[in-house]
Amino acid sequence: MIPPHALPAACAGIIAGSIATFAQMLLWWFDGTPVIDTLLRDARLTAAIVMGTGVLGQGPAWRWDVMAWATAIHFALSFIYALIAWPLARTLSVPASISIGALYGATIYVINLHGFTHVFPWFDVSRGWVTILTHLVFGASLFASCVLLARRMPRPHRFGSSNR
Repeated sequence: MIPPHALPAACAGIIAGSIATFAQMLLWWFDGTPVIDTLLRDARLTAAIVMGTGVLGQGPAWRWDVMAWATAIHFALSFIYALIAWPLARTLSVPASISIGALYGATIYVINLHGFTHVFPWFDVSRGWVTILTHLVFGASLFASCVLLARRMPRPHRFGSSNR
């Protein structure tokens, strides 16, 4: 059964994933890291989960299939993390959601970059302060998006109640 909050959670995940990607690219730029080359590298790292390690050795050339898989995987994970966060996040105030969301992002960083790397060791190269901050931004924007989207959702009517 699809949970009733699946659509707003998916929207929150897409919003947060997009904000976090933009923040990460901005942080790379501030750090002097080659933005496009690093984005393409990280896309190969992510796509290798599905496509295999053969995509890891390729240079920074653009490949639509690598970008498509990387995007699909990132948004799928964002959706899953949003479904998990929704029940708590929707009940918070915006300031509280940002703080608790940042902690959630830190937890996701540990899971992704220290847990998943036991299965996908090639992600070790992505560890660092930019990735930590990016995950904090993801969590904060995810929780804030959940709060704001929950406020826009129609409230269910009780049976027999007036619609006035």
